[in-house]
Amino acid sequence: MRIDLNADLGESFGPWQMGDDAAMLDVVTSANIACGGHAGDPETMYATLKRAAARGVAVGAHPGFNDREGFGRRVIPMAPDEIGRMVAAQVGALMAVARLVPVAVRYVKPHGALGNLAARDIDVAQAVAAAVRQVDPSLGILAISGTCSEVAARAAGVPVCSEIFADRGYLSSGQLVPRGQPGAMIEDAAAAAERLVGFLKTGLMPVTDGAPIALAAQSICVHGDSPGAVAMARAIRARLEAEGVTFAPFGEV
Repeated sequence: MRIDLNADLGESFGPWQMGDDAAMLDVVTSANIACGGHAGDPETMYATLKRAAARGVAVGAHPGFNDREGFGRRVIPMAPDEIGRMVAAQVGALMAVARLVPVAVRYVKPHGALGNLAARDIDVAQAVAAAVRQVDPSLGILAISGTCSEVAARAAGVPVCSEIFADRGYLSSGQLVPRGQPGAMIEDAAAAAERLVGFLKTGLMPVTDGAPIALAAQSICVHGDSPGAVAMARAIRARLEAEGVTFAPFGEV
């Protein structure tokens, strides 16, 4: 079995640092890079893109609500069309900086509250998919498995890769357990890896409010901003490789 391992990176800005991108880029096969909305700035984008290119890591745009104070984890009231234009502007910014490396931006993964909103709201998911297709028809969408994001991307003819989360809990609806609620975060690397082994063998994801649900996935996400993120990513990759899993970037699995 081959699968992608992705992380949200490039989420620093100015002198403020978030996560250990350099170490994480030695582990993951795809990097979702902040585009200046919830985090990131031109210098951070450039540095992260350059490091990813040097390591052969695929890069994608990671747009979010323009909410640095809340790190993009709060829904900012906007009409779907406005969200589409916001996504287009942020994706375009990363693609422009990527030309300076140069490296190709391959896909788009909405961040935080925007990603969760698109996962449950078909109108938002359609606006995001339409914007991505209009910016560049070759771009894919990295979508939360089993959600509106996946459905809208396929309907729009946008290449889609479905992802599951290594370090987040699930509800029976297929949505992630909201942060701050019991079971939202999985902080034990061994437990996270064991859950993934079980999922890859059965296609069933444990949930906090019922029986396991069936999901499909071509990518696994480890959040780069979580405490111990690098250690967890290393543990997960080592555990899955021991099970015979190989890792390859988005679009190559």
